[in-house]
Amino acid sequence: MARLELRNLHAEVAEGDEQILHGVDLEVESGEIHALMGPNGSGKSTTAKVIAGHPAYEVTEGEVLVHLDEDEFGDDFEIPEDKRTWNILDLEPNERAALGIFLAFQYPAEIEGVTMTNFLRTALNAKIEEREELFEEGEGEDDAEDEDEGFETSPMEGPADDGEIGVAEFQEILAEKMEELDMDEQFAQRYLNAGFSGGEKKQNEVLQAAILEPAVAVLDEIDSGLDIDRLQDVSNGINALRDEQGTGILQITHYQRILDYVEPDTVHIMLDGEVVKSGDASLAAELEDKGYDWVREEVYETA
Repeated sequence: MARLELRNLHAEVAEGDEQILHGVDLEVESGEIHALMGPNGSGKSTTAKVIAGHPAYEVTEGEVLVHLDEDEFGDDFEIPEDKRTWNILDLEPNERAALGIFLAFQYPAEIEGVTMTNFLRTALNAKIEEREELFEEGEGEDDAEDEDEGFETSPMEGPADDGEIGVAEFQEILAEKMEELDMDEQFAQRYLNAGFSGGEKKQNEVLQAAILEPAVAVLDEIDSGLDIDRLQDVSNGINALRDEQGTGILQITHYQRILDYVEPDTVHIMLDGEVVKSGDASLAAELEDKGYDWVREEVYETA
């Protein structure tokens, strides 16, 4: 099992020096579902973006660690003991993804001209290639050359069958994942998010996670803007990520409603850039009933 660990994480806006996170401590293991809740402006989305490596934020203190088991990437890929813990703050976003971190966006981008199938296969092959490079011995001059050349995995260029996973093999993987998520196969032939409804975009984020099989998926308000039918579809997909492939879930949300369908093992409450209280699923129901004022009073009265 893999584990994502945030230790005393402080972060500010890269341009402006506005401190957002004030010492976040949090752990999520593979196969667990954690809900991160809090009022607007409490730092939830900033936490997600810092984990993924968004350039708009600068970490001023603390660590974001990924702990891996020796067989995290399968029996054919043994991870050396000295490479089973990484401080991903030292890594680029694509390298973090290669180690098993996934971020589902609150507002996914639309890309005309790139089909879902091509995008997903390119992403999967890029992750595999990046992971192999991370664990290669003798890194150095070759890395510098690669940086100068830039990425060679754009879905807009290159031979159609480039990459470790070829077209035919990927079609089988995609069909299997879409069946697990109960999605229409025609969905994959459309352009990436172009003309998608809000619910379809969120389903697509879950499909991406299913294809990439991350150790931990951070879902940033994936329930926002969903009607009840789409909420159930997306929730079923999240449960499948956990049940079918053992993905750990950090579910960022304002509301109890998605937690009626995706029951968390642990609920964390964030106020003013810190996780101030954690508990079981009943904590989310209490928040729905009473709001956040009682938490604020409890925390600051005992401080």
